[in-house]
Amino acid sequence: SPQVQPFLPQWLTQPKRVQKRIKDNLCPLRDVPGIHPRLLKKLQMNGIESFFPVQAEVIPAILQSASNGYLLGQGGYRPKDICVSAPTGSGKTLAFVIPIVQVLLDRVVCHVRALVVLPTKELAQQVSKVFNIYTDGTGLKVVLITGQKSFAKEQEMLVQKKVTGYCSLADIVVATPGRLTDHIRQTPGFSLRQLRFLIVDEADRMIDDMHQNCLNQIVKAAFQVENDSGSNVLFQRTKPGPLTAASSCSPQIPLQKLLFSATLTQDPEKLQQLDLFQPRLFTSVYSEKKTLGDGTETDQDGANKYTLPEGLSQCYVPCDLNSKPLLLLYFMLTMKFTRVLCFTNSREASHRLFLLVQAFGGVTVAEFSSRLAPSERRRTIKEFEQGKIQLLISTDATARGIDVKGVNYVINYDAPQFIRTYIHRVGRTARAGKVGLAFSLVLRIQERRFLRMLRDAGIQDIKKHPVKGNSLKPLVQQYEGALCKLEKTVK
Repeated sequence: SPQVQPFLPQWLTQPKRVQKRIKDNLCPLRDVPGIHPRLLKKLQMNGIESFFPVQAEVIPAILQSASNGYLLGQGGYRPKDICVSAPTGSGKTLAFVIPIVQVLLDRVVCHVRALVVLPTKELAQQVSKVFNIYTDGTGLKVVLITGQKSFAKEQEMLVQKKVTGYCSLADIVVATPGRLTDHIRQTPGFSLRQLRFLIVDEADRMIDDMHQNCLNQIVKAAFQVENDSGSNVLFQRTKPGPLTAASSCSPQIPLQKLLFSATLTQDPEKLQQLDLFQPRLFTSVYSEKKTLGDGTETDQDGANKYTLPEGLSQCYVPCDLNSKPLLLLYFMLTMKFTRVLCFTNSREASHRLFLLVQAFGGVTVAEFSSRLAPSERRRTIKEFEQGKIQLLISTDATARGIDVKGVNYVINYDAPQFIRTYIHRVGRTARAGKVGLAFSLVLRIQERRFLRMLRDAGIQDIKKHPVKGNSLKPLVQQYEGALCKLEKTVK
């Protein structure tokens, strides 16, 4: 019987294609129309001469949707929502920072007009840093709320109470879901009624992780009716409904959603929950048709749902449980790998492996986990980027989406259980057009499932890289010593 095909909306089946190959498709800054001279100058001051393909496509799209100023959509219509699916390290952050700063440049009154929601503190910090660079000297205020400061302190950063009522101290808020929801519920005067852009970065994780509720709350807060005397009825926002004579007589600030992710879900039901308006999808995740000499096309990578960075090489090492730690030490000490980011499946595994490598000696190693205070995590990353730390052992939660400069190798110490986890991990290297290597240590009992998972995702270019037992022999004695040392420490 024929397979039942899910019905996909047209915007999903006919996306705007973005070039995958970053290096060959750089776009000089002045070739992207409509960017404010002030921002062009800032970009150049930050050493940016050209845009990545994703940026060259998405920046004009966002600018165009606000070409009549942020109070109206184009031609008075509601602007279309935008979804961007592009690999890790392809420049998604600047793709929304630049147009949003530009659209808000000529705002008069400070209100929260852009809200960026990210799943982790690190990502939120990273994004607010980029916003700060491009709003510097513009008078636009960026506020980061991730629960790193006390709730009261964050409240002071967001709103100020005056005789006439509350006024906003933020134009752009960058936040993690939990803390944001708290402010929506508990901070008097914190209002999203003037919100123009809602940016959801790492969107698939935000939909998956029960943060859906957070997104609903944001939208609810954006369309909340003011309960005081109704002074400003003209700009009351109502939930968008059918266009009627009555609804079109009072202008409304439109709320536009911008979704970004390396693994944007193709699940229509999930996307349905986001209640997107006539969305446009920009994607570099597609299969490339190769033409054979005789002019026939072959669909080269079948159902290629995910793209990996161009410069990435992938290997897997079949092994057994006991040889895993030895393999890691072999890569570090015998093969002299440098700047290695190593992933485990749990905090405990991460911590234990860190102690073991430390006990063995000869490798500068650090762990990167949710145990550490944010300041320690920042310091660790800095030392890794400076080359002072050669091996960084991490869990997925901590490293997702994070941009660590100069990762040469990603080692999956524990094979990931889900294809998305694999994509995000190996995407920590080979960023922004550079090269990188990913090694996965795969137990023999996992091998079939692991390879099938990759094959189903259209990833075929992973090579088997066996390591002979003899290569590990020289390490064994010292390793057993380290184990004894470790047992004592643990006790």
